[in-house]
Amino acid sequence: MDYRTSDTPAILRDFLSYHETIKGHSQKTVDEYYLDLRTFFRYLKIERGLAAPKTPLDEISIADVDLDFVSRVTLNEVYNYLSFLARDRVVNQRSRSKEYGLAPTTRARKIASIRSFYKYLTTKAKLLDENPVADLDSPKAPKTLPRYLSLQESQKLLNSIDGKNRERDYCIICIFLNCGLRISEIVGLNVADYHSESLRVLGKGNKQRIVYLNDATKNALDDWLIVRKTMVPEYEPALFVTNRRARISREMIHSMVKKNLLAAGLDPTQYSSHKLRHTAATLMLQNGVDVRTLQEVLGHEHLNTTQIYTHVDNAELRTAARANPLAEFEPDRGDHDGKD
Repeated sequence: MDYRTSDTPAILRDFLSYHETIKGHSQKTVDEYYLDLRTFFRYLKIERGLAAPKTPLDEISIADVDLDFVSRVTLNEVYNYLSFLARDRVVNQRSRSKEYGLAPTTRARKIASIRSFYKYLTTKAKLLDENPVADLDSPKAPKTLPRYLSLQESQKLLNSIDGKNRERDYCIICIFLNCGLRISEIVGLNVADYHSESLRVLGKGNKQRIVYLNDATKNALDDWLIVRKTMVPEYEPALFVTNRRARISREMIHSMVKKNLLAAGLDPTQYSSHKLRHTAATLMLQNGVDVRTLQEVLGHEHLNTTQIYTHVDNAELRTAARANPLAEFEPDRGDHDGKD
């Protein structure tokens, strides 16, 4: 997706360019900003009577959006937009069966995009004296613990991998479960990133980190590289490739993981590629890795992102419960007359 088209107004194009070139955000992040803000501007055009009657939201041009247009935004307009997202926005545009109303986490991300845009206009570009959305509240998202596979389920999944691309698929799932990489990080891996004992990983915000490998992961990588040599020429940089000699895609990995979960007798509607990353984090914590080390392994910018995993199986909380002097108390089982 390229935001540098004639339909993208200069004020939005400059904002996206700032995030791409100065902030160093990934193309995926920049694309999300673009889609979020484009939808917001389209909604505003409808609300302000600036779009042709009955024009579908996704067909409204935003080429004429300028500083005057964005500077006149009010909190009421944004809250009305939030209501639209919660009730009337189609969840999946490509799905045949239409579901309406975006999840709180998705709405919160879209609000974060609006906040970021107006912060840029006021503090970076200095185009606005005051931020009109400074007091904007985000929708509350329910706090849920990450779902993960147990050790036995993880072993079952690894044992079930078979088929034409067994070495590749086993290696990818092995990296998920042992290293906790994001799917985008696995897709982006090149052969040159493998250094016998470690992987060089390009994470969020184009930040590089080194992830060290255990013997199981090294063996899986070595086995896959032998097979890979028969599939693609030496000059192909991608570590994981398809039978069509192209870099593997996110969609293909998602599909592959779901297929193997099903083969392992695990519910593919409950688990996903990202849940395998959660599994790696949880297994490491359960086996003595401290939370700050885990932060480095997972590539989290903030410690509080990592700390959600400490709530999954926190041994210290279990110890505290057992340390209570009432822990061994048993009620008197003698006869009672029922009187106080």
